[in-house]
Amino acid sequence: MVIINNEGIEKILKKGLDREISINNKYGFTVDKQTLADLNLLDKYKPNSVYSLFNQVRTDGGERLLREMFHHPLTNAEQINKRSDLFKFFTGLNIEFPITNEIFTRAENYLDTGTYPNYLASISGLAAQKIQSNLVNDERYPLLFNGLLATIEMLNHFRDFIVKLAAKYSNNSPYQEELNFLSTLFKDPRLQWLSAERNVQELPFLKVTRYDFLLKNTLRKEMEIVMSSLYHLDVYIAVSATAKQRNFLFANASTSEMPYIRSKALWHPSLIKGIPNPVNFNSRENLLFLTGANMAGKSTLMKAFGIAIYLAHMGFPVAAKDLEFSVMDGLRSSINVADDLSMGYSHFYAEVLRVKTVAKEVAKGKNLVILFDELFKGTNVKDAYDGTLAITQGFAAYRNCFFIISTHIVEVGEALKALTTNVRFAYLPTVMNGLAPQYTYRIEEGITADKQGMIIIQNEGVLDVLK
Repeated sequence: MVIINNEGIEKILKKGLDREISINNKYGFTVDKQTLADLNLLDKYKPNSVYSLFNQVRTDGGERLLREMFHHPLTNAEQINKRSDLFKFFTGLNIEFPITNEIFTRAENYLDTGTYPNYLASISGLAAQKIQSNLVNDERYPLLFNGLLATIEMLNHFRDFIVKLAAKYSNNSPYQEELNFLSTLFKDPRLQWLSAERNVQELPFLKVTRYDFLLKNTLRKEMEIVMSSLYHLDVYIAVSATAKQRNFLFANASTSEMPYIRSKALWHPSLIKGIPNPVNFNSRENLLFLTGANMAGKSTLMKAFGIAIYLAHMGFPVAAKDLEFSVMDGLRSSINVADDLSMGYSHFYAEVLRVKTVAKEVAKGKNLVILFDELFKGTNVKDAYDGTLAITQGFAAYRNCFFIISTHIVEVGEALKALTTNVRFAYLPTVMNGLAPQYTYRIEEGITADKQGMIIIQNEGVLDVLK
């Protein structure tokens, strides 16, 4: 007789919780509201949010789990790679979620309803409901009956799916542990009646009471495991579908104590035909000083990099041809910092406070990824030059953190060359086609003084309107 004992059930339920939440780092991989907004990571209803790209789930529980994963990036290389391997495994399969939305919703609602403390009370209670349904059109018994039929159908479909997958992938797949456990669960003698009741439309009252009490009372924890496994399967299939549709690949987390990030080519995940660019950070070259004209792609490159790092720490597929990284402690950005009228903060003062907040965290010794887009654009050129130079030089000294700092003040770059040895200088070029600027969006080494602001103003006829 194959029956999973209570200790085994509690263990697998706890494991299901552990795999959803990162608990292996003193700090955790942290982001703040500003960064979440800058990178458009979480908003379900905002166009082109990163979350919405992956939200192809079919179940409410799958969506809750997906949100949980997005809110808690992992901080352990083994966990990251294990989840990544699971997604990679399902990306190689051509499968859909094995249960229809209608059946799953009815079964889920049924299993969520309460039950009776013992079998005699269950018989008495259901008998009263059945009588009431015949006398006064009480809907409780018909809803329970239809929910039970849906649950039987759901369990049969899921068992068929597990049997087929186990027969096809029996050699140490990343999903093997889950398959083995579910196979054992469905071999439980108390569930062997499922096959005989496949596709039934009617059930005698005593069978209804017996099955209802069994599923919602005796096997309550087993049903929780089944639902948790289905939610996870929903997420695995949904995320893998996005990876296939968008040609995303999987990052590899390293256990190296020396922080580094490298990719031969990554792009912004919202762009179907995004231009890939390489990135390479380590303690010897930990700051990228980025220049380029307006519209050349600086902000997009920074966001692409930040999103890739966030998704990589989730174990999710990334918009890159490859990505290898050591586990970092968090991600901070300053891309779209706004003034605060309620506090009386100007744009410049809000920028200063943002830099101060990030500086405090860097000074604590955390391994952080920092993205600053056009520092101090809210003040005059002289102060912006002095501030950008001083802040960039100060941040560069923290070799355990990685920075991308963009600016239009190219003179800062020339000064940094004489003051630092660990800064990489790169730019996104502009190619002039007559009076029309064109952009390659491909990063090149060096510093550029490209300035096309007035050309764009003239091309748009702004001055002609004023005349």
